[in-house]
Amino acid sequence: MIHIVWPWIFLFLPLPFLVRRVLPRAMSFKGAAVYAPFVLNTGIRSGQDVQAAQRKKVFLASLVWVLLVLAGVRPQWLGPPIELPESGRALMLAVDISGSMEVPDLDVSGNQVSRLDVVKEVAGDFIFRRSGDRLGLILFGTNAYIQAPLTFDRQTVRTLLEEAEIGMAGKNTAIGDALGLAVKRLRERNDGKAALILLTDGANTAGKVPPRQAADLAASTGLRIYTIGVGADAFRVQGLFGKRTVNPSRDLDEDTLRYIAEKTGGVYFRAKNKEGLEEIYEKLDVLEPVEGDGRVVRSVSSLYFYPLGAAFLLSIIWGLFTVRPQRRKTA
Repeated sequence: MIHIVWPWIFLFLPLPFLVRRVLPRAMSFKGAAVYAPFVLNTGIRSGQDVQAAQRKKVFLASLVWVLLVLAGVRPQWLGPPIELPESGRALMLAVDISGSMEVPDLDVSGNQVSRLDVVKEVAGDFIFRRSGDRLGLILFGTNAYIQAPLTFDRQTVRTLLEEAEIGMAGKNTAIGDALGLAVKRLRERNDGKAALILLTDGANTAGKVPPRQAADLAASTGLRIYTIGVGADAFRVQGLFGKRTVNPSRDLDEDTLRYIAEKTGGVYFRAKNKEGLEEIYEKLDVLEPVEGDGRVVRSVSSLYFYPLGAAFLLSIIWGLFTVRPQRRKTA
């Protein structure tokens, strides 16, 4: 879009007309006429030619003035709005995608939905709300890896979480390796604005780093870790003699998750359904508040030199038209 910086300059547009109306005309010299028949064909223009030339000069002069006023208002072209995120918190999400996350024990509107599908929806909304923060994503199963490094691009992190599938990192659970990877990525953020949100439904069954040892290392670097244990307490399954109730979260190591959170200054949460998980992420918004939205800026390109350059060229043409010598016709 075009933006005018000094629109009040447009008030000068009628100035030449006002000056011509207010100030007296310049005195013209009317001397005696000399009859010279020998110069009748010397190229002297008629009165109509003089008036036409005068009108052309007035038109050019007016056009030059309009262009100068257009240059004076400082027109600018504003580019599309660009959001520059503020330097907020660094939040890393570590999500368990081991085989047990496929268990459909979470109730959503009367339907049994897998743990990972519920996490994708709830954590995805959490990611979308974190405007101004740098977000990263760790996926872990038998192995742990960075799916998304710290970035301001929330939509990309959310998309990568939605594309996560069970078994991408193996069927087991390497909680300690996920913690160690997060510490490696966040250890340089010692300003108190770095945190890890770890979500799992089981116990550490794989990896090289014990979870408690990784928690001690995280505490030494000042990294806060919030842990979430997800999974229902009761789930009806079909058995040989009919349906029976089982505890699908019997493998959840709550003691270790609680130790990790308390050691690093975080909090341990227990999510048994979708509503409980939503409440947890709302509490995390309070514990790690968003510091503010990013600033919106636009690229600015000055346009004043276009009318100014056109006025300069027309001034040259007007000057040449005014001082053009009279050509004599030979007899």
